[in-house]
Amino acid sequence: MPADHLDGNALAGPLGEIFATDVSAAVGRCASCGLTGPVASLRVYGQAPGLVARCPGCEEVVLRLVRGPDAAWLDLRGTVTLRIPLGGR
Repeated sequence: MPADHLDGNALAGPLGEIFATDVSAAVGRCASCGLTGPVASLRVYGQAPGLVARCPGCEEVVLRLVRGPDAAWLDLRGTVTLRIPLGGR
């Protein structure tokens, strides 16, 4: 049975267009279950008008990203924290 979702690495390109660093390497904490892990470990669904990323532990929505022609909307209300590595700065 094929998977109906991608892993969080699918967010690298779209988020890379917004942020100057690779956010897929950032470590987030789920607001629902408290699971901590890299953005790359999220389950990403693209069948909507944007990308929806769910926690691999509890399946709650952690992140939503919708892109229009001249703006992007990023909803992180399912994330308690997002620790972004800055490469030794």
